[in-house]
Amino acid sequence: MWHLFVYPFLLVLFFVSGATHVVFAENGKSNGDNRGPDFVIIQSTIDTEKVAKPAYLPHRAHQWLECDGCHHGKGADGKKIKYVAGQNIEKCETCHNSRMTLPEKVATLKRASHRLCLACHRKQGKEYATCEVCHNI
Repeated sequence: MWHLFVYPFLLVLFFVSGATHVVFAENGKSNGDNRGPDFVIIQSTIDTEKVAKPAYLPHRAHQWLECDGCHHGKGADGKKIKYVAGQNIEKCETCHNSRMTLPEKVATLKRASHRLCLACHRKQGKEYATCEVCHNI
């Protein structure tokens, strides 16, 4: 339960100090020097009729994972391809939305995020697999 207090505290601390880079999930280019923003706010802008609270991803805190643990791309045939350093990183919702023809389990941003994040969080411990861990502010 410590995370219920730590993550919001860190967000406030970084905002007050001005030392953070917080973005809404967006497209970007990866490279060896740019590890992305400190925090990413994940919220659907396409499937808005079912929008829950946004998820707050402490991106830097997750960088003990390899980039391809979360990021991937889409090939010319529309199928998922493995992440390659330097590739353009699309906003997840670019593909993961109800307008696309993806398998039901990843057909929306919410479903894809829950599938990816919860699988890893469950491996880390059941205390990490609760709503409040990501939807905490």
